[in-house]
Amino acid sequence: MESKPAGKKIRVLIVDDSASVRVTLTEILNSDPEIVVMGAAADPYAAAAIIQNEVPDVITLDIEMPRMDGLAFLRKLMAQRPLPVVMCSSLVSEGSQALMDALDAGAIEAILKPKLGSRQYLLDYRVRICEAVKAAAVAKVLPRRVRPSYQVQPKLSADVMLPPPSERPVRANTERIICIGASTGGTEALRVLLEELPDDAPGVVVVQHMPESFTASFARRLDSLCRVEVKEAVDGDWVMNGRVLIAPGNDHMLLHRSGSRYRVEVREGPLVSRHRPSVDVLFRSAARVAGANAVGVILTGMGDDGAQGMLEMRQAGAFTIAEDESTCVVFGMPKEAIRRGAAQAVFPLDRIAGEVLKRCG
Repeated sequence: MESKPAGKKIRVLIVDDSASVRVTLTEILNSDPEIVVMGAAADPYAAAAIIQNEVPDVITLDIEMPRMDGLAFLRKLMAQRPLPVVMCSSLVSEGSQALMDALDAGAIEAILKPKLGSRQYLLDYRVRICEAVKAAAVAKVLPRRVRPSYQVQPKLSADVMLPPPSERPVRANTERIICIGASTGGTEALRVLLEELPDDAPGVVVVQHMPESFTASFARRLDSLCRVEVKEAVDGDWVMNGRVLIAPGNDHMLLHRSGSRYRVEVREGPLVSRHRPSVDVLFRSAARVAGANAVGVILTGMGDDGAQGMLEMRQAGAFTIAEDESTCVVFGMPKEAIRRGAAQAVFPLDRIAGEVLKRCG
């Protein structure tokens, strides 16, 4: 996994008009030994003053703020002094479009604001925000005190959701399926890939690391741009030609087989490979029920989620592709898949759609 040089912490600037959120985020981020909060600002003007004196490695940015909203500040920042930005917002439904605009404007990640909840909620949230900040710290950006409740939790594998694939080959059929996993930078990568698919392309299932409440609007945005239908998956949805199903934020998505057809199961569960939804869970389920009928693709992202699942897909007979470093925002997940021998081929983003369709016949 990419990281800062040993001993050098990732310096974060928090920009949020809520004092309680600034305090909570500071406690959460400072609890990670690789991160330190170097400042906090109540609005973009105060943030700009801080940046003049000390440039942070990463900025966490709210959307709704006084004097200047976060989206306007993001656009100015990307045009004048591009820095890695993680949007941290409580906006849902109607506000989700603003978050999609923020991703288009150059934000690296999008995370829900921390809220009062159970201890497990705070533990899960800590993992997500810290991973997002670490991913942002090593992302390519182009112009446009430890509390006990925050201790790092064990990293779980897909075993907690379903058993490994059997060694018996999956029966071949005529239904082909495309399985895609992505994280940091994946919102744009998915747009590029899915826009290349014809309206009769084989069914596609996608896990994109994204917070709850944002996957629905992300799917609607892609649906408006692509020839294929794109929707947030609902438990029991059928996978069919010309349709793309995106796993909902905060739920795992698994593939099931019914005769020669496939449907998805949307299921609650613990974080797997520090994510929910997890690419490893989707890919393992594809290895179990689709085998050589599937094509697996792993796109830009930090960490190793999906590498083990892709290896299992390849061992089950699927053809597997990793995105080349030259087009990745963060060459983490593809790099790990390549290192483990899970990827049979490596292509830049603009070639992946064509190669997938070729493999699907």
